Amino acid sequence: MAKKSETTAPRVIGELVDKFGEHRETYRRVGYNEQQLRQDFLDPFFETLGWDVKNEQGFAEAYRDVILEQALRVEKSVRAPDYCFRVGGTAKFFVEAKKPAVDVKSDVSPAFQLRRYAWTAKLPLSILTDFEEFAVYDCRDDLGVGILSLADADRQPVVYNRPELGYAVASPRAIA
Repeated sequence: MAKKSETTAPRVIGELVDKFGEHRETYRRVGYNEQQLRQDFLDPFFETLGWDVKNEQGFAEAYRDVILEQALRVEKSVRAPDYCFRVGGTAKFFVEAKKPAVDVKSDVSPAFQLRRYAWTAKLPLSILTDFEEFAVYDCRDDLGVGILSLADADRQPVVYNRPELGYAVASPRAIA
């Protein structure tokens, strides 16, 4: 897959945000699940930022940009963050997706889950999202303080109006 350019990203991100906004109440219903959110919004969002989410380049597992549901040993069990974003085969950050019915801003358990994954893998930051909001967490210590919330007062991702923030935080170029 050809990487999206920074000039097409605002249009594509805008279309995703408009689609979500138009059907927000449907997506917030309990029946709309995390897998649907990932397929409908998050995969296209990260592909727009330049990540090869579907491995269309055909890289071997060791060199893929994105690993979905990568197994990670956390304490005595094996867990799987939704996305592991990598550069040159090295993990750079996780993204944990939650269905829009989950309030990622006030429900502490998804943030704890994500921070635990990232802290265990010794990753400096990771992102929790329900697409309405992208919360970036500093995961270098067990406090895991949220350092950036990418949603405005209208619950639209800030990257809708300021796509350069998406590139600054989560594009392969920014992470490399």
